[in-house]
Parts: sequence; C-alpha cells; structure tokens
Amino acid sequence: MQKKWLGICLFALAIGFAFSNRAIGQNKLSLAGEWQLRLDPDDLGLRQHWWQREYTDRVTLPGSLAENGKGSDVTLQTPWTGDIFDSTYFVSERYLKYRQGDVKIPFWLKPVKYYAGPAWYKRQIDVPADWAKKQITLNLERCHLETMVYVNGQFCGTRNSLVAPHQFDLSKALRPGRNTIVVRVDNRYKMHIGPNSHSVADHTQTNWNGLVGDLSLIAGSPTYLDDVQVYPKLADKAIAVTLDLHQPRRQTFRGKIILQAKSLQPNATALPGQEQPVTFSTEETTVTAAYAIPNPQLWDEFTPNRYELRAQLVNEQGEVLSEKTVPFGMREMGTRGTRLTINGRPIFLRGDVDCAAFPLTGYPPTTELYWEKIMKTAKAYGLNHLRFHSWCPPEAAFDVADRLGMYLYVESPLWANQGSAVGTGGVIDDFIYRESERILKAYGNHPSFCMMSYGNEPGGAFQSDFLGRWVEHFKQKDGRRLYTSGAGWPMLPENQFHIHSDARIQQWGQGVNSIINAKPPQTGYDWREIIQKASAPYISHEIGQWCVYPNFGEMAKYKGVLKPTNFEIFKETLEEAGMGDQAEAFLHASGRLQTLCYKADIEAALRTPGFAGFQLLGLHDFPGQGTALVGALDVFWESKGYTTPEEYRTFCNNMVLLARLDKLVYENNETLQAALEIAHFGPQELTNQTVIWQVLDASGKVKRSGTLQKDRVAIDNGQTVGTVQLPLSGFKKPEMLTLKVALKGTDITNAWNFWVYPAGVNPDGARGKVIVAHSLTDDVVNQLQNGANVLLLPYGHVRKGKGAEVEIGFSSVFWNTSWTKGQAPHTLGLLCDPAHPLFAAFPTEASSNYQWQDLVSHSQTVILNDFPKTLRPLIQPIDTWFENRRLSLAFEGSVGKGNLLVCSIDLDNNLAQRPAARQLKYSLLNYMNSSRFKPGHELSADQISQLFQQETTLISPAQKK
Repeated sequence: MQKKWLGICLFALAIGFAFSNRAIGQNKLSLAGEWQLRLDPDDLGLRQHWWQREYTDRVTLPGSLAENGKGSDVTLQTPWTGDIFDSTYFVSERYLKYRQGDVKIPFWLKPVKYYAGPAWYKRQIDVPADWAKKQITLNLERCHLETMVYVNGQFCGTRNSLVAPHQFDLSKALRPGRNTIVVRVDNRYKMHIGPNSHSVADHTQTNWNGLVGDLSLIAGSPTYLDDVQVYPKLADKAIAVTLDLHQPRRQTFRGKIILQAKSLQPNATALPGQEQPVTFSTEETTVTAAYAIPNPQLWDEFTPNRYELRAQLVNEQGEVLSEKTVPFGMREMGTRGTRLTINGRPIFLRGDVDCAAFPLTGYPPTTELYWEKIMKTAKAYGLNHLRFHSWCPPEAAFDVADRLGMYLYVESPLWANQGSAVGTGGVIDDFIYRESERILKAYGNHPSFCMMSYGNEPGGAFQSDFLGRWVEHFKQKDGRRLYTSGAGWPMLPENQFHIHSDARIQQWGQGVNSIINAKPPQTGYDWREIIQKASAPYISHEIGQWCVYPNFGEMAKYKGVLKPTNFEIFKETLEEAGMGDQAEAFLHASGRLQTLCYKADIEAALRTPGFAGFQLLGLHDFPGQGTALVGALDVFWESKGYTTPEEYRTFCNNMVLLARLDKLVYENNETLQAALEIAHFGPQELTNQTVIWQVLDASGKVKRSGTLQKDRVAIDNGQTVGTVQLPLSGFKKPEMLTLKVALKGTDITNAWNFWVYPAGVNPDGARGKVIVAHSLTDDVVNQLQNGANVLLLPYGHVRKGKGAEVEIGFSSVFWNTSWTKGQAPHTLGLLCDPAHPLFAAFPTEASSNYQWQDLVSHSQTVILNDFPKTLRPLIQPIDTWFENRRLSLAFEGSVGKGNLLVCSIDLDNNLAQRPAARQLKYSLLNYMNSSRFKPGHELSADQISQLFQQETTLISPAQKK
C-alpha cells in the first residue's frame, strides 16, 4: 500500500513539475534593450510630470549612464560622494596643470562621465493578453539609489535599497497590449549613511546612475509564494522551511504545498517529494514545514555540497499557482570559546576585504563569470573568506561562493561615521533594519552567507545600545549565520564574534612605533594576551594595508568607464623627477617588501592560540581614498608580478608551518633556535607526519638539515613540532641564509631569511686612507679638493626641506600618505643593486629585507632633487608616489680631485650591538679603499653642504691613531 501511495505521489509531482515549467516558465518578459532617457539635474521632473513626456535621448539597459556616455565631464566642481581628506590637489602649485582643461584627479579613478541627480528612463512594452488577471512584478535587480515607477501615467511606488532588487507590483497599472513604463532613478546622496560607504562612494564602485542586472516583468498567480527560507537542522538530518504566502483580499485559499529537495552534486539521487495541506483567508500567512534530508552532505570550504529546494503552491484543482526554487546547504555556523566552527569543526578565516571596486563598469557585476574570477583567485592565494565592506553583493556572488566554498561576511550598506551615526532614533536606524531584513530575505538561504553586521566602524554616542539590540534581534530571527555589531568596533557582549584592529602589526596612527618598525626583527610575537581577554571569537580587522609603488603597466587595462588619471599624474611626476625608468624597479622592490610585511601580519595571526582569523586590506588594490595600492593583485584581481599564489600559500593556507625565531640577525658566535609549529585547519586531523628542515645559502645549497616527527596534527594552531638548534660558528662570512621547512609528502612549505655576520668585526680597521667625517668642514673640503676619499656620515644633521621631514621606516607605507594625513612611514622600502661593490661584504637583495631594519630605523633620508637627474643613489628609499622625490641613504660623487660617499645612516653609535650596521660600515670602507671606488658624477662641496646643518666634526686617520 505504501509503495502504491508513493508511486501516485511521485506521478503527481512529475505532472505538477511539468505543468509548472509549462505554465510558469513563459511568464517573464525581458526589459533589456533601448530605453528613452531624460536627465533631470535641476530636479524638475516631478513637478513638471515628466512621466507624461517624450524623451529624445536614448540609452541601452541594463547599464549605467557612464557606460552610455551620458552625463557631464569631470571638473573641479564635480559633486563627489566621499571625503577627500587631503586638499592639496585643489591648492598646490604642483597640481595646477592637472586642474586645468581635461582635469586629472589623484584621489580615485576618474569616471568618463559624471552625473548625480534624477534620471528618467522610459520604454514601451507589449503585455500578452493572457496576463490580464495575473500578478505582474517589475524586477530591477540592482539600482542606485532610489527608484520611482510610473506605468501608463500611474504612479506605482518608490523603492530605496542598496542591497536587494527593487520590485514593484504593476498588476493594476498594466493592461494587455502596448504599455509605457517610466523609471525615475535618483542617485543623489540624500540619506546620510556615511559618505565613504562603499555602497555609495566614488572611492570605489562610483556613485553611478542606471539599472543593471535582470530587468524584467514577471507574471504569476495573484495567490503566490512570496518567500521561502530554509533552515538546516544537522542533528535532525532535516531542514525547517518557512513559506510566506500571499493572496488577494477577501479570498480563501485551499490547497497544498509540495516540497522537493535535491542535491546538486553529480549523480545525486532525487529526494522524495512532500505535501502539506494549506488553508488561509488572510492576505498574508506563514507556513512552516520540516523536510528530512537523509545522509546529508555537509557544506564547507572543502566540500561545498549544495542543495536546492523547490516549493510549489497547488490549488484544489491541482493547478500549480506559484513556484520558487531556492538554494541551501547543510551547514551550521557556531562558536566554541574563541573559535569559529562550521558543522562543529574549528575554522580559521583567511579573508580579504572587498570594497566594491569595479574599474570597468563602475558598479557590481551581476554575472557569475566575474565573481568566479574573484573567488578562484582568492582561493589560489590561500583565502577562504571575503568580507563585503559597507555593501552587499548581488545574487551571482553568493551563487559562486556556494559553489566554490567561500565564507562570506556581508554588511548592510553603511559606514555610519564621518558625520553620520547610529543609535540616534532617526531614519538611519530604521534604514539599517530595513536593509538588513532585505539582505536576509534575498540571500539568506545561501550556505556561503555565514556572517553579518550592521556595517563598518560606526559613529554615534548611543551606538552600543542600538547595535546590541540589532545583534540580538537578528540572532533570534535567523540563526543561520553569526552576527556582530560592526566591523572594527564596538566589542559588545551581544556579539557572536568580534572584529577589531588591536591584533595587527601596524595600528592607525602608530607610524614608525609599530612592532615591525620599532622592534628588532623576529617571528615570535603573537596576540595571545588580546585573545585571552576576548569573550567571543576575535577576527583581526583590516590587517596589512601595506602599499606598493604604482604599477603603470596596468594603465592599459582601464578600458571601461573609469580612467587612471591618478596613475597618469604619478607617472608624469616620476618622469619629471628623472626616475621614469625606475618605475618597474620601484614596483618590484616595494612589492617584495609588501609581501614580507603581509607574511609577518598573517603569521602573527596564525601563531596566536585561539585566534579566529583575519581580514586583509587587502589582497587586491583599493583605488580610492587617495589611491591605496595595498594589494599583491591590482584592482582587476590580476598579479603585479612580484609574488605568486604559490608563494602566498606558504604562509596563508589551511595548513601553515611556522617558526618562532627570537631574532633574524645573528653573529656567528651565536646559536639559531627555531621553535617549529603547525597551524592546521584542514578537513581532518593528521597522524605520523614528518617535518623536514633545511638551512640554505643564497644559491640554494643545503648547508644543514634534519627532520622532526609529529604523531598527531589536530585541527588547531600553536601545535609544537620541535626545536631546531643550529650553532652558527661554521658560517665564517657575512651571508643571508634561509630556514626552510616542509611537510614530507606534501607541497606544504615555508621559509624565513636570517643573516649571519662575523663577530668582532672592527669596521674602523677597514678605514685605510678614507677620511670619515660628519660635516664638510673647510679642512674636509680642502682634502677632497686635493684627492682624498671621504666618507661623510651626516646622520642627525639633515636639514628640513632636504630630507629631514621625510619619516622613513622599515615597513612600507600604511594605506597611503594622503588619506592618513602624512602618517609615517613615508617610504616604500629600499632599492639598491646587490652586484654593486659597495655590498661586497654586506649581502643584500635589490629590495628591503630584515637586515635593513636596524639601519633604516637609524637613518635620515636625503633629497637629491636639486642634483643632476642622472645621479642615482646607491641606497635609494622609494618615496610615496604623491611626492616622487629622489631620496637617498647613500650616494657618491667626485669633488675636485677627491671622491665622496655620503651615507645618512647611523654608522657610529652602539655598533657592538648592531651587527648589520657594523657590517655595512665595514663593507662601505672596503669599497672606498678599493680601485672600484670611482664615482661618475662631479659634485660641488657647496651643493652637498646645502643638505646638512653644519657642525665641525672630523675624524682623520691621524686622529684615529
């Protein structure tokens, strides 16, 4: 009997689904194509009834005004949305030519056209006769910001959302045959959600006007499924389903709901259908159901198993009135202490912050192809997570993340700061709730949608109370994801996880006092003191922000609505400074330092017991806020050439080998001690693992090696493997070595450079006939004129205007010097030639590495702008691209019959405890005493004297004796 009943049900389902496809599948009309357009910059259209007028202009939709070439040219009066913290562009003489004619702007990408105001879009559409008694919905997938709709002269409503489709019920306004639809789109910044919110700002996606994504009319029954939400219940091997139903007033519906789930994995067996009777007499009602999922296939980053649920509303006559198919995954997000969990297993978030930068379109693409490129690239670099900073992506992003196994953290579209605030009881608070509800309704079924907050870094005296209530509200409403108050702050007891910036190696405003700039190089620090005080999982906020020099090679990629006039300015000023041919070298050298800085940030997080994860800012560039070139990838999510996915995965992956080294610069009478650890957040535990360690020289030759055993590798970090102890007495010459570790039988490796210098080196013993001076006294100048070789060490005496104002640090620039109002460091690392004889006894690469940390921290830059453009420093700090000054820590030239080398690094003080400084001085003096010390530029003593405050200090060979 049961088999017969099941067969009848399955037959009925098959008939129902076939009818559904036949009856419902044809009831959609695309509105893509040509529309009439009329711009309304003076906002006259509502008063003058423009919905009744004809428009002479034309655009193609979906698309933006800029894509259609509509709007005004950018001028100095363009009403940008977004703060410009540095007003230098508008007043400085050096930007004068860029403020004239076809202006160029340095603070973000320049749109080909700009328009802020109402724009009226009109078109005719033929409605089929059989739509006469149907529910007809206008679907506008992605709009920016406010829309109003008129049909045949009748007002049909207004919508204001930055996160979900704008949908309008046009049932009463449309008629069979020819109809006129008018959509008024207003992209003015009228609701003060924060001018730098990435949902609206010109910093990234632009303040665009238009209609993008799906534009269509959809016809269906007046009695319909309005919403279907699926709630996985892993313990019950089932899903709970809520269905919101709608019907016209004064009607009673009797029928049933048919549910059927199926796995989207290959060769999956269809799950049985399930029926549930339904009767309701109100306009709206909610029905709940439980649906069994036998042997559920779980969703996570390693096994992104997807399901879909089809729900049908069937009347008493067996007619399918309405149908919805929604995605879901069998997964549960949770916490355990300070860990995040998925399906009960600990996870570690390795994320990037997506700030809505789309340089070709100026708005978020709604196709899966674009999002697939982004997410596959992120995974290739070892990431498993994306945070959407003050905006919500379209459906396609969730679909791709579901398929690829990316954990998404979504924010309502607000950065309520910079004059905005939350908790005031006004329209902003209401907007936050409404947008949050819309996000959950539109995208809440996606298994990739794992975390959510109100938005970014809120302002407001009452923010904690308001956001605490917001978190509690949504925790109770929808437990499919975890909630926190806001990215960055506040850390509230209601939060299910925290996002905060204490746990990173460079804080906002910290300048050169951060760990990486002020402390000796090491790999032993972590954030355990912060985590021990945490009441919930702690994710570090926007770590990194390390910049590189602009990649001028990417300028040719800007073939869409945004143009890199910021790059054009930076390139032109670099060329004017005589350094145009160094652009690629600056990019590569600063890129290698950037990679080192990100490695330090990420490994500190991975070393921290109980840490929940990090969010980079970023893996890819941020084109606004002054131009923040913080990515290993450009804004197109493409490589800049100085690092690879393979290198990134050595320190950013689900399994990373780590080494705690108390120092990275040694003398050869010391012993290297490295405590090796494993951070493992893979799909399962491992047993009987072998870790191989090697010490390699610069040529890659193995100098020492060994193995360590690990019986059990749990899903955790801070797991001790063993200690490498290596006496360094066998290394007689100064050299850079590499400690490399690998997990046998896998591609899991990691490596750290360290330096060994001979102990007891006396650099003054290499002085020979070189005169070491600290200022150009008359005596020194006289000796130079008569053929002496002079080493000038002016550290501490560089004049303001000649370099003293340039704050040099070991790390790269943090974010950028424009948006941070000149926060130090002002430099992007060093550029030098490793083959130059100056470095014969001081091994170096072409870029900064940790042996330079002490040297840079005890140095002053010298500006060589007034010297011949052909004079290139021997040790060259790379300046911020806003200044493009020719900077030096060491340069040389001939003065009279003599030769001069100027080094503005402290090579005098405390050399016994500064082996790198001692070794560099030794190498400098050896070079100056060699036949290869033949500077190619003639300089005058007066030129050089202008750089420094004059003090009479001279140490001659005779005085030394």
